[in-house]
Amino acid sequence: MDNKMFCYQCQETAGCQGCTRMGVCGKTPEVAAMQDLLIYVTKGLAAVTTRLRAEGQSVSSEVNYLITVNLFTTITNANFSEKAIIARIKETLAVKNSLLAGLQAMDNLPDAAFWQGAEQDFAAKAATVGILATENADIRSLRELITYGLKGLAAYQKHANVLGYAQADIDAFVQAALAKLLDDSLTVKELTALTLETGKWGVDGMALLDRANTETYGHPELTRVDLGVGRKPGILVSGHDLKDLAMLLEQTQGTGVDVYTHGEMMPAHYYPRFKKYSNFVGNYGNAWWKQKEEFTVFNGPILMTTNCVVPPAAAYKDRLFTTGAVGVDGCQHIAARDDGSKDFSAIIELAQKCQPPTELEQGQIVGGFAHEQVFAVADKVIEAVKKGDIKKFVVMAGCDGRMKSRDYYAEFARALPQDTVILTAGCAKYKYIKMNLGDIGGIPRVLDAGQCNDSYSLALIALKLKEAFGLADINELPIAYNIAWYEQKAVIVLLALLHLGVKNIHLGPTLPAFLSPNVAKVLVENFGIGGITTVEEDIKKLIG
Repeated sequence: MDNKMFCYQCQETAGCQGCTRMGVCGKTPEVAAMQDLLIYVTKGLAAVTTRLRAEGQSVSSEVNYLITVNLFTTITNANFSEKAIIARIKETLAVKNSLLAGLQAMDNLPDAAFWQGAEQDFAAKAATVGILATENADIRSLRELITYGLKGLAAYQKHANVLGYAQADIDAFVQAALAKLLDDSLTVKELTALTLETGKWGVDGMALLDRANTETYGHPELTRVDLGVGRKPGILVSGHDLKDLAMLLEQTQGTGVDVYTHGEMMPAHYYPRFKKYSNFVGNYGNAWWKQKEEFTVFNGPILMTTNCVVPPAAAYKDRLFTTGAVGVDGCQHIAARDDGSKDFSAIIELAQKCQPPTELEQGQIVGGFAHEQVFAVADKVIEAVKKGDIKKFVVMAGCDGRMKSRDYYAEFARALPQDTVILTAGCAKYKYIKMNLGDIGGIPRVLDAGQCNDSYSLALIALKLKEAFGLADINELPIAYNIAWYEQKAVIVLLALLHLGVKNIHLGPTLPAFLSPNVAKVLVENFGIGGITTVEEDIKKLIG
């Protein structure tokens, strides 16, 4: 196939225009092509399931989950294995073919619903169904914005699904939306409406995951997470999947192996259920992009449970294990059994042979300020606002990344007036959560709600404050939004905020490359979406 690709789904895309030869993330043109094809055949399957529902037929939870994981597999920094993605394409085609036979009518279905390709046809087909196959820039922009929102929503669904939680209407919407992305008759106006509808279902998806996590592991609570290391060998767990972590902790009991979190897994320490494990000792390192240096000196095995993996260095590649939607060629993959359980004995046995981690730092991170924890001190927060001790809240949620320009967020946090409080979720917090920014009357100036998966808490906190102050409009609150984004879960969070009516969100370090000038203009004019400038100018603009 042609050694060309086109991908612009993440913030670090080349030149803020698009990766065309090799992904900045490390994705090869071959992997990019197979991901494009996986999305195409998933849309075809979704068209069939949507028709089945229209005919009054049911769609199994297994098919719903297949579509969810397909979308999750193509999120940035999740799966770099061409072989693994090809296997998912084949499985999707087989499922689609079996469901086609059950349709009562096949008229007006898109070509993707009928395409039957053998593996030798995959590369040629992929070259015709990628992003640039949609010629109109505005239609293409909206289609991709919706697709990336659906990928982010699928991430929330997947985590809820593995805990036994699902919502049939969310699955139905995702699949109907995927099918609509194949419809060339849809106008810019209709696709814009579908974009905003995606945000509505994004809120529902985040609520579902919040319920799954809190009913399974308890509500996050104020917690101090150690940053140092112990003297025992350890296993480092990264990504977002709490169930994987829970199974690993159960299996490491009595083995002499400690378990540490990394990156987005750090907020697992906030959940009461995990505090019963004495070998769950702390957090190691920082955000995802520093893993090459940090994984090397951890010394023990690393379990990558979801996206945020980068192609590993040789120094630790033989110690990196993947599971779930993650795929890295040359690393051992731990698949789930039919009942969803996993056998982590290979990781544990390797850990027992390794040296303890090399210490990177000492100290603690304070977090656990999800919605219930904040609601518990709501009276104190409201009183501080009324007295003028807290003048402004600044939502600085989202993603961290490699670009030097992201130092802006550390400088912005440091420059904020002492009467401001930062609300955060996601790995963007690593830019400032280890600073000593103090407190306001005992209220920490950085309130960390958890993972990017916990962004729902920030929405609930805003809605609670709106209610407490008797405001008619959420935009009347003393809250500013300065959000860092990197990948597709940040896209669904943005769309969810737009659905909730939030305006004047600042997004950086750059606006998404997949926004055409006309689509960007709509977001600016209707919602006040803007980029970042300098710390000084943005402090004036957002804080006053």
